Amino acid sequence: MAEQLKVKRKKVWNKSRVCTLIANILIYTFVAVVSLSCVLPYIHVIAKSLSSESYVIAKKVFLLPRGFTTEAYIKVFHDNSFIVSFFVTVIMTVLFTLLGMVITLCAAYPLSRKELRGRRVINFFFIFTMYFAGGMIPDYILINKLGMLEKMSALVLPLAFSAYNLVIMKNSLESSIPDSLVESAVIDGANHYTILGKIIIPLSKPILATLTLFYAVGRWNTYSDAMFYIKQNVSLRPLQLKLYYLIVAATESIQGSVNDVNMSTITDPEILKAACIVFATIPIICVYPFVQKYFVQGTMIGAVKG
Repeated sequence: MAEQLKVKRKKVWNKSRVCTLIANILIYTFVAVVSLSCVLPYIHVIAKSLSSESYVIAKKVFLLPRGFTTEAYIKVFHDNSFIVSFFVTVIMTVLFTLLGMVITLCAAYPLSRKELRGRRVINFFFIFTMYFAGGMIPDYILINKLGMLEKMSALVLPLAFSAYNLVIMKNSLESSIPDSLVESAVIDGANHYTILGKIIIPLSKPILATLTLFYAVGRWNTYSDAMFYIKQNVSLRPLQLKLYYLIVAATESIQGSVNDVNMSTITDPEILKAACIVFATIPIICVYPFVQKYFVQGTMIGAVKG
């Protein structure tokens, strides 16, 4: 009887082990397919930017460069307007991220404190903006009335606050900062500015790093507001807007991109477009490793309300 029970348990254990192995194989396969679907297109763009014109026109470039050449990158670095747009984007992203984080933190901290009167009503007004917005035309009229058209402020101020990031930050502070810690600081004579600077910020590095990445990537990749607000001041066109004009010109004519980017010596604009995409993407990719260790932890803390 004992021997039969032992054999039965062994069969059940083996069956469970096989099921776990199959599940792991399926999960890893799915993750690998999703990862490749994200990485392979970018590798294809890199290969195209480093390939000669004849192979690109013949559509013979896939994952490896054909007829290796760096002519496209030389053209990018020799185009002054493109370099100016790059520095405009860097300055705009830094200012936008700093302002967004300051506003979000200053709004999330008081809303996370239970002693704040009317915090539910205030929180409702913030969340309301996530579902209902004025729209493009009222936004443009407002920016125009404020005299911000053709200025850097039009690219920094309007989107510097995100209600979604506020909710994540508030939930993170509520779940990760004990009330007893804040109360003990108050008993010791600390005011809210001291508590925010010496307790809240040092203990909230994961969520701060996560939201900093959200703000930076969002601002770096956005071009629609610049397309509406920056029309005449060419020196303030961000990098993504230059890419937009390049893509539009490439679709209109095989000899495109003459007016906007001054790079007409490359016959096939697909090569130039690929080089510009790589040039615009690499800087923001380089930022990610520095916040990677905080990213998953910060997202999970902010996504679950304690």
